[in-house]
Amino acid sequence: MTATPEATEATPTIVLVGHGMVGQRFLEALAERGLTATHRVVVLCEEPRPAYDRVALTSYFSGKTPEDLSMTDMEFIATHGIELYVGDPAVSVDREAREVTARSGEVFAYDTLVLATGSYPFVPPVPGKDAEGCFVYRTIEDLLAIEEYAKSKAKVGAVVGGGLLGLEAAGALKGLGLTSHIVEFAPRLMPVQVDDGGGAALLRTIEEMGLSVHTGVGTQEILVDSEGAVTGMKLSDGSELAADMVVFSAGVRPRDQLARDCGLTVGERGGITVDEQCRTVADPHVFAIGECALASDGRVYGLVAPGYEQAETAAATIASDEASFTGADLSTKLKLLGVDVASFGDAHGTAEDCLDVVYSDSRAGLYKKLVIGRDGTLLGGILVGDAEAYGTLKAFTGSVPPVSPESLVLPAGAGESVQLGPSALPDEAIVCSCHNVSKGTIRGAVTDHQCTTVPEVKKCTKAGTGCGSCVKVLGQLVNAELEASGVEVDKGLCGCFGQTREELYEIVHALRITTYQDLLDRHGREEAQGGDGCEVCKPAVGSIIASLAPTIGASGYVLDGEQAALQDTNDHFLANLQKNGSYSVVPRIPGGEIAPEKLIVIGEIARDFGLYTKITGGQRIDMFGARVEQLPLIWARLVDAGFESGHAYGKSLRTVKSCVGQTWCRYGVQDSVKMAIDLELRYRGLRSPHKLKSAVSGCQRECAEAQSKDFGVIATANGWNLYVGGNGGATPRHADLLAQDLSDAELVRLIDRFLMFYIRTADRLERTSTWLERIPGGLDHVRDVVVHDSLGICDELEQLMRAHVAHYRDEWAETINDPEKLARFVSFVNAPDTPDPVVAFVPERDQMKPDLPLLSIGMRPAADVLEGSAQR
Repeated sequence: MTATPEATEATPTIVLVGHGMVGQRFLEALAERGLTATHRVVVLCEEPRPAYDRVALTSYFSGKTPEDLSMTDMEFIATHGIELYVGDPAVSVDREAREVTARSGEVFAYDTLVLATGSYPFVPPVPGKDAEGCFVYRTIEDLLAIEEYAKSKAKVGAVVGGGLLGLEAAGALKGLGLTSHIVEFAPRLMPVQVDDGGGAALLRTIEEMGLSVHTGVGTQEILVDSEGAVTGMKLSDGSELAADMVVFSAGVRPRDQLARDCGLTVGERGGITVDEQCRTVADPHVFAIGECALASDGRVYGLVAPGYEQAETAAATIASDEASFTGADLSTKLKLLGVDVASFGDAHGTAEDCLDVVYSDSRAGLYKKLVIGRDGTLLGGILVGDAEAYGTLKAFTGSVPPVSPESLVLPAGAGESVQLGPSALPDEAIVCSCHNVSKGTIRGAVTDHQCTTVPEVKKCTKAGTGCGSCVKVLGQLVNAELEASGVEVDKGLCGCFGQTREELYEIVHALRITTYQDLLDRHGREEAQGGDGCEVCKPAVGSIIASLAPTIGASGYVLDGEQAALQDTNDHFLANLQKNGSYSVVPRIPGGEIAPEKLIVIGEIARDFGLYTKITGGQRIDMFGARVEQLPLIWARLVDAGFESGHAYGKSLRTVKSCVGQTWCRYGVQDSVKMAIDLELRYRGLRSPHKLKSAVSGCQRECAEAQSKDFGVIATANGWNLYVGGNGGATPRHADLLAQDLSDAELVRLIDRFLMFYIRTADRLERTSTWLERIPGGLDHVRDVVVHDSLGICDELEQLMRAHVAHYRDEWAETINDPEKLARFVSFVNAPDTPDPVVAFVPERDQMKPDLPLLSIGMRPAADVLEGSAQR
C-alpha cells in the first residue's frame, strides 16, 4: 500500500480540476511515479459520479449501468490517499495566492494546479435552441433526460450533427423507439474522419437501418408550439422537418472559462495555451491536459489517446522527469450503429503527389482507401464497413508495406488479396496509440519481463487498456513472440482442456465418447479431472456431442440427461432470452414460404398470448415477449399446426432465404424457392461452432443476398454457383466462390462436405468467415478438401451428414410430450406457479414492448403497464 503523506503546511499539494477519463489517467500516472506518496492530491469533480468511460457512453442504451462504465477504482483512490470531491467543481482560481475555491465554498491551496476541465457541447445559436425538448449528448445525466423525454413526450427525434456523437445519438433515439433524423451541415457524414466515398458507404448503410439523413443543410430555427415545446426544425434550404425532440451534437468546445477568469492565456478559438510539457505558458505552476488544452502544435485534441499522453507528460514533468507532448496520432477506429469506421494517418491525402488505392462495394457497404506516397510509403487510409485490418495498417503507416497496396484493400478471396499479420510489422511500429506502445515494447514485455499472457502484457505496458482496438493484434504478437522464443503456447480450449476444439472433436469422434464428464475425466487437464468443468467448454463439448450424436450413439436431444446441463441460457429453454427476461418464439419457415393457414395460426397465437410480432431479415416471423412458463403452451399450438423449431436460440442452421426464382420472377433462371426449402429441411438442427445462415438467389441479380451468408447459392443458366464464408453483422464479409455451374446433386454434396469440414475444424464460436481466413491455406485448401477430396475424407464427411439427416428430430415436438422436460419451464424453481414480476410491457404502435426504464434494471412494473400474461 502506498504511504499517504501526512497533510502539513510543508506537504506539496497537487489540485486536479476535473475528473474525466484524462483526469483519472493523470492520477494513475502520479501513482506510478510515486507522487501520491510525497504529495497531497485533491480532485474537484463537477459531475455527480467519478470518472467513467465517456467513449462508451452510448452503451447505456444497451443496458450497461453507470457502475459498468466507471473507470474509478475507489480502492485505488483510498490506497493512494487521494481526496476526491464529487459534485463539487472549482469555481475560481486565485493564481497569486495559489488557491482554488470550490462550489461548496471550500478553499484549497496548491503548489501545482492541473486543469482537466474537458469540453462542452457546442449548440448553434439558433432561435428556439433552449426550448423544451432540446438536449445535448455529453454526460450520463444528458442520457437520462433524453430517455425520460423520449418515453413520455416524443415520437420523432432529430440530431443536429453527423459526426461520431451525432450518429451515436441518432442510434440511441432509434433504440428508444423514435423515428430518427440526422442533420449534417457538411456534404457527408463524419466529415472529419472519412472522405466522400467513405461517407457515401456509411450513408447507404445507415439509411438501410431506417434512419433518415439530411446532409448539406444547416439548422436555422427550432420550431415550437404555444407552450414552448419543440415541434420541428427549419433548415437552411427552406424545408421544415417535423420533430418533437432535438439533440444537439454539433461538436465540442474547450471548457476554458475558469482559465480565462484567472488570466491564463487561451487561444483565439479557445483552449488553454500550454507548452510541450503541458504547462500553461502564463503560469509555470498550472498545467492543462485533455480537451481543454491548446497544445504546443496549435491543436486542441478531442480524442482520448492524446489526452492520455498529455496526462502522462504532465505527471512526468511534475516528477522532474523529461517528457514532452508535441502532437498525436489522430487515427480512430469506431463502431457506429454497428458499422466499423476507421481512419488513420493522412486519411484525406493532403500530402503532395500522393496516390489513392480504393476498393468500393456499394452493395455490401464496404469502402477501403489507402493513401500511398510516390515511393510506396503508406501515408494513411479510410476503412468503412470492414476495419479488420486497421491495427496492422495503422502500424505500417509511415513505412513501405511488404506487399502491394492493392492487395491490402481487396477482400479475402478477391484477386491477389493479402492478409498481413502483425509479425510483418517493424519493431518501431506503434501498436497501441492510446498509450504510445510500440511492437518492440510488447516484444520486450515477453522476452525481458517474462510476460506470457495478454493480461500480463497489458499490465506491463498498458497496451490494450485504452480504446481496446489493438487487443487482437496484441494477442497475436504475444503468441508469436512466445513461439519464437521456444515457449509452447497453450492453445487449449480453456482451463479444463489442453486440446483445441478441433482436437476434442476428433477425440469424441474416434473414441465414441458420449458424455462431457467422460471426456473431462479421460482427456481433461489433470487438475480439472473429476470437476464440473467451466462455462467455456461445457457448451462447446455439448455442441460437438450433438453434431456427432447419430454417429457416436449419443442422444441428439440437447435437453436429454447430462446434455441439458451443458447448455447456455438460450438452449436451456429452447428460446432466445430477451433484455427484460422474456423469450422469443421463432418457428421455422423453410425458404420463407408459408401458407395462409399457418400465417393465421401465428397471428392467433401472438394475439392470444400478447406477443410482439416482427418479420425478420431471415424471412420468418419472430414473436417476442413470452414468459418462460408460456413457452410450452405456445409451442404445443405451433407443433399441432405443423411448425418446427426455427433454432433461433442455437448455434445451428438458422434460415435459408430465397427470392421467388423462376416460378414468379421474369429474370429467374432456377427454382430458388424449392432449393432453399430443400436445403433448410436438410440442415435444420445441425449443431455447429457458430450459427449458420444461407440463401438461394434465382439469378445473378442476387435478391436473396446469398454472398453475405455462410453458404450461399446463386442460380446460373447452367446450374448453381456455391459461395462460402460470407457474413453480415458487425464484420461483414463477402462469400468466396467455391464451385460453379453445379447440378442439384453436386450442389448438395459439396454443401454437405463443406459444413461437416467446418464443424470438424473450426474453433469455438468461430463463424465460417473467420474460419476460412484462419485455416492454413484458406479458400484454396478448403476447395482442395471439399471439391477435390485432397485429404480423402469426403466419404466420411458425407456419411456424417447423412446420419444427421436420418436422425433429425424436432426439439420442441419432443419437449412438449415429455412431462419431465416441461418441469424446467418455470421462473422460480421453488415457486413454479409464480411468474416473474419484473417481466412486464408497455403499449407501442398497436403492439407492446418491454417496460425497461433506462438504467433502472430491476424496477418493478408500475400499475398502468401491461402484465406479461396473455392479453386475451
